[in-house]
Amino acid sequence: MISTNQFKNGTHIEVDGTIFRILEFQHVKPGKGGAFVRTKLRRIDDGSVLDKTFRAGEKFRPVRTESKKMQFLYESGDAIVFMDSRTYDQIELDASLAEEAMRWVRPNDEVDVLFVDESPTDVQVASAIDLTVTKTEPGLKGDTASGGGTKPATLETGVEVQVPLFIEEGELIRVDTRSGEYVSRA
Repeated sequence: MISTNQFKNGTHIEVDGTIFRILEFQHVKPGKGGAFVRTKLRRIDDGSVLDKTFRAGEKFRPVRTESKKMQFLYESGDAIVFMDSRTYDQIELDASLAEEAMRWVRPNDEVDVLFVDESPTDVQVASAIDLTVTKTEPGLKGDTASGGGTKPATLETGVEVQVPLFIEEGELIRVDTRSGEYVSRA
């Protein structure tokens, strides 16, 4: 069993027969009454987020999670198809569950697919990845000397990020996938 004082962001727990991923949690000890834990949980089966409060010390069944390296093949309607590089088994994942992470993934890229109780539930990408700029306006002469300012740039996956004025089309840049911000040239 896992107690509320063992909560960590990203941990999976089972509450009333439903599996949730802990997005955020906060231990609260009011001046009067017992301590409690305020959490923000994402339901694994449909991706909905809800706020829930538990008494301190409450126990839950930990959920077995496993991460496998898989290759992203293609999108098929509202599903994403991945292939295990070792066994060549293909699996489908509901696109709504991995929507945020898939913004950064190109076809044939290797990603970590998270399995919760043997079923695929999420895609995990690296915290920083290198992508090529496919479309951006040229920086005007004189704008780059000051070093300040940004402009929008479209990357090869279709994501638009703000980049410094000196970045040109075709350049490889490093982007933070958590915040969607430009980090550096790659």
